[in-house]
Amino acid sequence: MGYDSIPYEKRIKENIRNYSLSNLFNMEIVKKYFHNLARVLDINILLTDRHGEKEMAIGDGFLGYHPDVVAEPGRKLRIRNHTIGHLYIKELGEGKDRQLTGEMVDGTIALLEKLGEEVYLRREDSIYLEELEKELEDRKHKISQNEKEDILTGVYNKIYFEEKMKVIDRSEVIPIGVVNVNINDWKYANDHYGDDGSDRLIKIVADILKDTAKPEYVIGRVDGDVFGVLVPFADEGEAEEFAARIQERCNTYEDPELAPSVAVGVVYKTNIEETLEERLSDAEYEMFNNKFEVKNAPGYRQRLEKGMRK
Repeated sequence: MGYDSIPYEKRIKENIRNYSLSNLFNMEIVKKYFHNLARVLDINILLTDRHGEKEMAIGDGFLGYHPDVVAEPGRKLRIRNHTIGHLYIKELGEGKDRQLTGEMVDGTIALLEKLGEEVYLRREDSIYLEELEKELEDRKHKISQNEKEDILTGVYNKIYFEEKMKVIDRSEVIPIGVVNVNINDWKYANDHYGDDGSDRLIKIVADILKDTAKPEYVIGRVDGDVFGVLVPFADEGEAEEFAARIQERCNTYEDPELAPSVAVGVVYKTNIEETLEERLSDAEYEMFNNKFEVKNAPGYRQRLEKGMRK
């Protein structure tokens, strides 16, 4: 049964179509009851589903009988104004009180309809509550993720990244590679390709960072076009190698318009008295030195403007 976000009242009205007699009743108990009723009233009983398929037959009176639920619907068994079954009876004994028989059969139908509706509503309520709980859990998880993640890129957001740095500082882990990554000419992309193009550029660079980083690296978006990366227990030269890889990945990235390029600054925290916030600021200084080199390298401008020449 599909529930998704269907309003409660609508699902209660419509989902009864998905239920059969066996979904609502213990058919062994119903059969036993109809056996006793048939014996007391001296009648044969046939119960079918909504389409006329036989569910049970009590006595031989309906052998070879194929009910036409449209032309001869018998007594309809209805839940929430929807037919889920048909009851047929055949009186056998002479001199029986037909009025009493009819009242008892009608009372049985009313009892089954009441019990069936209670079961139906209880099951739908249970499923609805489960769906609501799942939706709340999903929302809670999403909120939790949004508290940590940058929505555009999927890396840690600035607030969580800064908290992460404080936690690592308290753990006294050293050495730690500290990498500042700044997108070159992000404003150029924004001026020429709009917000969508500049956002796509940020996401491209973030994806390159995530793909290039090892699982233990900590990546955060610390400003619009700036990322911070922490390399815990860094081997000698590991952060520089990481920086070189991401720059190479950016320079060889193929796109009809955008030309991702980053400037990178790398420092290390080697003293537990230092803070990662301080070292990230030092890495930013190194990044600006690298930016000057990258943007003045041969071919940089031509690659940047390639999309405008088409």
